[in-house]
Amino acid sequence: MGFKDHFSTQAADYAKYRPRYPRAMFEYLGKITPTHEIAWDCATGNGQAATELANVFDHVIATDASESQIANAEPHPGVEYKVAPAEQSDLQSGGLDLVLVAQALHWLNHDRFYPEVRRVLKEKGVFAASAYNLLRTEPRVKEIVKRYYYEIVGPYWPPERALIEQFQEIPFPFPERETPQFEIAAEWNLEHLMGYLWSWSSTQRFVATTNGNPLDQIASDLEKAWGDPQKTKRIVWPLRLRVGVKEGNGRSAKC
Repeated sequence: MGFKDHFSTQAADYAKYRPRYPRAMFEYLGKITPTHEIAWDCATGNGQAATELANVFDHVIATDASESQIANAEPHPGVEYKVAPAEQSDLQSGGLDLVLVAQALHWLNHDRFYPEVRRVLKEKGVFAASAYNLLRTEPRVKEIVKRYYYEIVGPYWPPERALIEQFQEIPFPFPERETPQFEIAAEWNLEHLMGYLWSWSSTQRFVATTNGNPLDQIASDLEKAWGDPQKTKRIVWPLRLRVGVKEGNGRSAKC
């Protein structure tokens, strides 16, 4: 299966408008990882997770199959960016303390990716994957975003996106550990929210298919619900985290 590129077109907007992960999640990953020499942020996108990992690990290798995403990634002295598919990283065998996939596990070919995870992790190394879905905010705004997600751009989501809603059911390469609850939180004005919706893969597929802008269908309602467009509102995304540890021969759950 070849790389399905859903984000290169809007890579700059993705880097500008996507929410930031909570530092507490990376601190937790550091606590459960025995050593902190090298971490791999797989399918890094614009490097949001990679730069946070660099506060915990000595060196972070961040890869993405999209050249545009890597070109727009956030520079950090502790992060080494590379263009590479998740399933063929070319990283050394048995050398990594942590492999993280943030908001991207649903895009990957698990049958090919999980053997790569087992290959590159050290004994007792940790594999982690996180995901978030619909945001929570003031009820009127939340309902408009929900309508946009399901009714307006819903038919344009790539099929793999459905796995976000069944994130806990995605096959996993190692027996899992219970994790704390985390959330992403942001204070956004209306322009930032619209930029975030524009960065969705379904929005871009709508544009490519119809030559129209789907945000036009909610702009008026969203402006009325928001009020002063410069006023910020609290936006929250419940964050789901799954972790497993490579032990023995790297035994796995069935994939």
